[in-house]
Formats: sequence, C-alpha cells, structure tokens
Amino acid sequence: MNSPKVLLPCAYLPSVRFFAELVRGGCVVDLGEHFIKRSERNRACILAAGGPMALTAHVVRADRPRQPMRDVRLDYSKRWQHQHWGALVAAYKASPYFDHYAGLLEPFYRQSFGFLADYNLQLLETLCSAVRIAMPAVSDTYLAAAPGDLDLRPKNAQDPAYRAGSYVQVFADRQPFAAGLSFIDLLFAEGPDSLSVLRRSLSAG
Repeated sequence: MNSPKVLLPCAYLPSVRFFAELVRGGCVVDLGEHFIKRSERNRACILAAGGPMALTAHVVRADRPRQPMRDVRLDYSKRWQHQHWGALVAAYKASPYFDHYAGLLEPFYRQSFGFLADYNLQLLETLCSAVRIAMPAVSDTYLAAAPGDLDLRPKNAQDPAYRAGSYVQVFADRQPFAAGLSFIDLLFAEGPDSLSVLRRSLSAG
C-alpha cells in the first residue's frame, strides 16, 4: 500500500505553507497539471511597506486552456524580473537576513529562463538548499489524488488561515502579522532558524 502524498503545484517563490509541507515530507510537485492563472504557479505574495503585495511572473499565452504546467513559457516582453527584484529589495532590505540570501536570489532576476517550471524548480532548489530542506519529488505527468493524499493543487497552496509559528515580520512595528506570504518573508526574517519555525508550526498543528 502506497503512503499518503502531499501533491503540490510548481510554485513561484512558494508559500510558507508549501515549505512546511516539505518539512513534513512525502511531497510531490506536479508538472503535469493544467496551468491555473492568478495562482501560486506564477504569483507570489510578499510583505511591502503598504501591506501584502502580489508579484506575478509573466507567461506566454496565459489564457491557453488545459496547458500542462511543464509547457508554460515565460514572457519577457515586460520587465517583470526587474520590477520583482526592485520590490524585494524595497520590502526586505531592512530584514535581518536579506543581505545573507540576496546573492542567491538576485541571479534569478538577471537571467532568462525558457519555461516557468524550470524557473520555479531552480528557485525552489536554491531556497531548499539555503535552509537544508530536501527537495520534493517531481512528476512530469499528472497525478490523480488517491485516498489519504493531501492535494494542495486545485486552488492555491497559499492558505490565508495557515500561520507558521511565530516570527517577527519586517514591518511588525506598523502592521499586523500577515499570513499566506512567500517563504522568503520567513527566510529574510529568521535565516537559518526558518526551519525551526516550520518545525514548531508542524508540532503545534
């Protein structure tokens, strides 16, 4: 009998919830599912001075129906990489660990990638390596959820009700805690201790 799996989308700068599931283990990233617009597949949420901000990676023919995630190409007709990096610097330059990790992330906003899935997976690998979390399995073909599986693909792995432990966000002096953010929010705040925060959240849940 197969063990239950956690089925995840191939996400851009995945959420804190996404990384908590990676720590739990048994995760599979699905490249065979259909691309869903305005989802974690090409959209991340960070905390800016004015509150949560969405960053959207532009893709070619986003309206194409039933397009497998593995086939989605990035669109560079607009300078979204430049805009995203500028937003990340503006939001997190005062965070305790921004300078420590900025050099790992900046190349992803200077180089071109053909496919969204390749971009997302290489970003994910970089983030996992930074905090010593094992990369999940990856499936090129669609995976049907079996009984007992946790399927976080249909809507979005960014769960507003999910709160990974307690940590001090960059604008804690002027804003309430914001849930549903990209893992980089936690990474820039806690650095190597991010893994401990994720583990505490799993214990509390």
